[in-house]
Amino acid sequence: MSASTAASGLAFQRAPGLTPSTWPDPAVPQQMHLDVMVDDQDAAGAAVLALGARRLPGDHVYADPAGHPFCLIRRPTWASPVGGSS
Repeated sequence: MSASTAASGLAFQRAPGLTPSTWPDPAVPQQMHLDVMVDDQDAAGAAVLALGARRLPGDHVYADPAGHPFCLIRRPTWASPVGGSS
């Protein structure tokens, strides 16, 4: 399967005036949550921190610069490697 037929995508846009989520504090609830499949959670964690994410409580839980939470989950054995090689 080629990358163009196996890939999915998400689009993001800036929202001036957005009140960032304070999750896990319920004062401003989650506005979305993504589980991002990775081959190496520690390496991916370092990469997202370098891109501006911050750590949240929990195992491999982060927030993007706008405060949206996401988790880095280990790639299951049935899934193709994230890097695209088999």
